[in-house]
Amino acid sequence: MLKDVYFLGIGGIGMSAIARYYNHAGYNVAGYDRTPSRITDALESEGIKVHFTEKMNEIPEDIATTLVIYTPAIPHDNKELEYVIEKGYRLIKRSKALGEIAKNQKCLAISGTHGKTSTSTLLAHILTDSGEGCNAFLGGISKNYHTNLLLSKNNVLVAEADEFDRSFLQLSPQIAVVTAADADHLDIYKDVSHVREAFCDFASQVSDFLLIKKGINLNIPHKDGRTVYEYSFDSECDFYAADLVLLEGGYFDFSIVSPWRKIEHCRVGVPGWVNVENAVAAGAVALLHGLSDEQIRHGLKSFKGVERRFDIHINTKKCIYIDDYAHHPNEISASISSIRGMFPGRKICGIFQPHLFTRTQSFYKDFAKSLSSLDEVLILPIYPAREEPIKGVTSELIFDLVSCKKELIKKDELMNKINNKDIDILVSFGAGDIDRFINPITELLRKKYIND
Repeated sequence: MLKDVYFLGIGGIGMSAIARYYNHAGYNVAGYDRTPSRITDALESEGIKVHFTEKMNEIPEDIATTLVIYTPAIPHDNKELEYVIEKGYRLIKRSKALGEIAKNQKCLAISGTHGKTSTSTLLAHILTDSGEGCNAFLGGISKNYHTNLLLSKNNVLVAEADEFDRSFLQLSPQIAVVTAADADHLDIYKDVSHVREAFCDFASQVSDFLLIKKGINLNIPHKDGRTVYEYSFDSECDFYAADLVLLEGGYFDFSIVSPWRKIEHCRVGVPGWVNVENAVAAGAVALLHGLSDEQIRHGLKSFKGVERRFDIHINTKKCIYIDDYAHHPNEISASISSIRGMFPGRKICGIFQPHLFTRTQSFYKDFAKSLSSLDEVLILPIYPAREEPIKGVTSELIFDLVSCKKELIKKDELMNKINNKDIDILVSFGAGDIDRFINPITELLRKKYIND
């Protein structure tokens, strides 16, 4: 009989949602992570014990009643991982745990190399706001609910289907979305053809409805009983946005066009054209699931966004500050394009912290091209996360090819650099620990431009 659930890498965004799920279900939950964070602080406040050094005596002693869940980001030589393997604990990956939870529910899964967190969080909010409710395991912190886990008595599960380590192949959704299938995680996949192959494998497991962003062109085999649709931002296909009107602050009034009718006068509660595209995908899933036009319209309007996903902290005529989790060249390009569309004619200074040596090695030319569309950029050292350094792979690879005004700086120089600049729009990009600068940057800019 299961009593204890122990997590290796409990501070990860996906791991923490599953930890919260088991904690809410009444199990004894604890875990290890390498460093404290806002997430581990929150878990501890919810009664989950977390420690930050490898200690075997923190692992529950009773092997027969303990489940150990680990993230593939944990190094193979982690002492706690070696210990539970040696002692014979039941050990499963995070993806397997999510697959087991989803098995007996109607699963609505959002996949894609970018866009999946915002779209899945938006879909989960539409379902929750409608009164129907859902269980949701999200890859970011919802600003409506201040958590990455939503729970409901309704037997519907919204899952962010992660392609890292082919995790999403543990899911067999009734409805699924593919937002993007770009080259990424090449330490796992080697090349883009293998990325696309994995997305095809995932798509083949979808039973009822599959939505694919127009232009991805995956070679999806026919499956009896399943319908495949395309969606886009504003290009005509099965689901797309029409009648777009740009409103003050970068918001849009638009219609969602479906194969059956238009849902007119939609507005997402967060600005930017990328969020309109996400709304088309989430709205399409909600329609296929059976929600009404008014439920979709109201859910979109009341959506507050996701922490670190195109997250606007200051929006005034004097100064704008946006933080974005973007860590792939295509994500950065889309973010900058959205900002240009929202605030035409204004100057954008970016801060970029590259994430992973392997990703930098694979995409340094593409990162340089994306960042060159800024007016100015400050580039920080690479955040290693789970990786060891690779000889010759540094932020200078990107820096040398950037064509806009640029500086290569250390983290401890960042606040002083910002303070000495005339900021119009500032945007921070990255998936590492750059989030620790969000509050200090916000306070500095408020003091300098708003409270002066």
